[in-house]
Amino acid sequence: FVLFEEDRISKMTNYCRSTVRAYLLAITATLASPVTSSSVTSSLQINVPKNLNQKGGYDHREALFGIPPYGGSIQQTIYAANDNLCSGPITRKNLHPPFILMVDRGDCSFVQKVRNAQHSGATAVIIADNTCQCQHQEKCESKAGDVCENEEPIMGNDGSGSDITIPSMLMFKQDADPVRAALRKGDAVRAELAWSVPNPDDHVEYELWTSPSDFTTAEINSQWIDAAMKLDSTATFTPHMFLYDGIKVACRNKDGNNVCDSLCTNEGRYCASDPDGDLYQGISGANVVEESLRRLCIWDLYGKENGVGLEYWDYLRQFGVCDNGSNFMKKDCVEGAMIRANVDTSTVDRCMYDSGGLKEPWVNTFLEQSLDLKEKKGIIVLPSAYVNDVPIRGALDFDVLLKAVCAGYKDGTAPDVCLKCANCLDGEHECVVNDFCPTNDDGGIEANTFILSLLGIAGFFSLLVLIQHKRSQSQLRDQAYGIHAKYMKLEKGESCETAIEINDYDDSNEDETEFGYSKK
Repeated sequence: FVLFEEDRISKMTNYCRSTVRAYLLAITATLASPVTSSSVTSSLQINVPKNLNQKGGYDHREALFGIPPYGGSIQQTIYAANDNLCSGPITRKNLHPPFILMVDRGDCSFVQKVRNAQHSGATAVIIADNTCQCQHQEKCESKAGDVCENEEPIMGNDGSGSDITIPSMLMFKQDADPVRAALRKGDAVRAELAWSVPNPDDHVEYELWTSPSDFTTAEINSQWIDAAMKLDSTATFTPHMFLYDGIKVACRNKDGNNVCDSLCTNEGRYCASDPDGDLYQGISGANVVEESLRRLCIWDLYGKENGVGLEYWDYLRQFGVCDNGSNFMKKDCVEGAMIRANVDTSTVDRCMYDSGGLKEPWVNTFLEQSLDLKEKKGIIVLPSAYVNDVPIRGALDFDVLLKAVCAGYKDGTAPDVCLKCANCLDGEHECVVNDFCPTNDDGGIEANTFILSLLGIAGFFSLLVLIQHKRSQSQLRDQAYGIHAKYMKLEKGESCETAIEINDYDDSNEDETEFGYSKK
């Protein structure tokens, strides 16, 4: 028992070391891959006052959370927060929504600041950097004793930013200082924030970086088949899987053995984080690598040629029943998902083996390509999407991806699904399925509900008119009875019914008087 425990502790130590290596690699990649100006797909311009307007706009960096309105812009007045926005929303009478809030960097995370700005009523946020970047030292004025930063700040998601729906940008100190000065003087400052995707022609190319263990893309995996069907051949998709290079994080020792055990395949060459955090049971990193290879093979066999891959997307939808700790690695569940998606299981198995397999220490061509592309593009955040070879910023879900893809078409060439659904205020997937937005463009009620409401109102007033008509007839009848009783005696058994009751508004009979009595 003691020997067993010592061996278990030794293995745990190796696991911990390998996990730390993986996290260190991720941190190193983050620091080495800043969001450069060449990868920014948005613009930031000050329109008022005129002296702050810069030709071509201001250099800035986009947040990796929030939901930018791709293909659109926000033009609003800027207000200074006069608060670090770390303790909660601000309430001031002079804030008149919609507005853009400018807040200084520092004291808490970017996510916390933007969340509190959103709860304060802001439409967008500009984070004003308060530290000079070393690359801007010649034009940036630092406070005495301040040291410049060698690396640009990255407006990353701290893991809690899924509730943020407004976009945000970071403005460098040398540009933010004049804007802050104008706001302190009480000057009106108005900015325009715009987001675009290159749209050279009538065809869009888009890529998605994800992992089988990435729960944030579960919605896209289960729903995107509906969009892929509607986009059809007007768009070409390419999937990529996010893995760690086990060689770089020393998961293979000098003897060529895998020291990271269940985190890696191919003797420590291809690795993935353990999704459930349990190194001894449940889904392992090696299971994630295996599923990644399977998906790359399914795409190569069923989607690479046409760029649509309906079988690929259908498999991801069907795999939903296996996407849990007990079924993720079960062969029967995985094969069942492939069969339901009309994917030939034996052909996929052959592809996985022919590409290099997962057991031997040599290279797997598909997995190696994923590692090379990941390093080339500097992918550090999951999920990540590219449309027409530019990165899509902000929180990524079905709605954001659809808007970004649709913004990639040249004006006048977008398919019907984009014209109908890309501008929905909410419920883009519902629109893709039903061919109409669940709400109209200005946030009003549904068209069907509006028409039914009009019919209801018309019916109500018609009923009122009918009731008034009956009431008038009743009053007229009572008057007739009164006149009849006063001036004429009824014979015994004679009816009191008048012509008004028998034939309303019939004045064609010349033998009748004003009250319907015979002249004879």
